[in-house]
This record gives sequence, C-alpha cells and structure tokens, in this order.
Amino acid sequence: MQALGLTWRRIASNLRSLGVATGARKVVNVAFSDKYLLYTNVTISITLSSIGDIMEQTYEIYTKEQDKYNAKRTMHMAFSGAAVGVLCHHWYKILDKFIIGKTFDMVAKKLLLDQLIFSPIMIVTFFGSLALFEKDPVGNFKEEVRDKFVTLYHAEWLVWPPAQIINFYFLPTKYRVLYDNTISLGYDVYTSQVKHKKTIKIPPQDSKSS
Repeated sequence: MQALGLTWRRIASNLRSLGVATGARKVVNVAFSDKYLLYTNVTISITLSSIGDIMEQTYEIYTKEQDKYNAKRTMHMAFSGAAVGVLCHHWYKILDKFIIGKTFDMVAKKLLLDQLIFSPIMIVTFFGSLALFEKDPVGNFKEEVRDKFVTLYHAEWLVWPPAQIINFYFLPTKYRVLYDNTISLGYDVYTSQVKHKKTIKIPPQDSKSS
C-alpha cells in the first residue's frame, strides 16, 4: 500500500509538471504569435539591455570606477533597448520577406545587408536614443558618433557574422530577436562600457612651443 501510494504521488507530481509545462508552452505560443510578437521583442530587448548595463556597472563598482549603481543610466539603456528592439523586429521581417530561402547565397545576402546597412543604423540609433536624455542632445550625439562609432562597428564585425549565420539559416523569423538579444547580452555589456567611457581629449599643441 505504501508503494502504491508513493506511485500515485509520483503520477500526480508528473501530471502537475505536465500542466505547468503545457501552460508555459501556451504562454510562449501566445507571446511569439504575430499579434504580440512586437511587444515580446521589445520586452526582451529592454530586459537584456538593462541586464547588460547592470553587469557593466557591477564591474565598474568592483574596479572602483564608480561608487554605486546609477538607476537612471540603466533606465536610459533600457529605453535604447526598446528603440533597437523595434528596429530589429521590423528589419528581420523585411529581410525574410524579400530574401526567401536558406541556401548559402540567401544567407550570405542577408548577412551582408545586415552588416553593411542595419549595423550602422543600429549604432546610430543607440547613440541617438541615449542622447535624448543629455543636456546637449545634438552636440553629444555628433561627438559620440564621431568618437565611438568606429569602435562599435569593428566589434559588430567580430561578433555578428558567425552568430547571424546561425540566426538566418536555422531560426524562423519570430525567434530572431530573441536569439539576437541572447547572443548580444555580452555585447550589451560592451556597448554600455563604450557609451559611458569618458573620451580623453588631448588639447592641440601650441605651434609656438615646438
């Protein structure tokens, strides 16, 4: 009887587990449906951009570069993540609409368009969305694009080509932004570092002193 009771408890536990799994599956199906996909992608982008900045701030506190967490900075990065999430959502839909197929040629075309067109747009959007919160938005935006654009663009070419081959070849459109953001968590740490790293400006030398 004791063994029978234990068996039934195990069965009940398994059924409860299946119920949870079924419920979770339903939530995922709804979240990644066409109706809610934009909201899902933006939420994912906001969340992981925030986590990336928190991780970077944790490191900066550890290395004594700053004293405590800056909540406003994380909120600003979250806003930037929302802007990037909207762009990614529509960009992947456009790519998959006009370049159909998963042959080597199709994947290569998507990869080149992603790197040559969309990556620069993403970087400019990143700096532009954050500049909105600064005292001199236009001036700061121009300065940061001039000083930091190339740094981030080089990083884009190191990180994304191999990652995007997997993205374009194996994944359906609805999961592209999720995959994108998962891979970019480490990259988000780096972009936060580049954004908030103070540029050291060397004053021009007086020609008379030479």
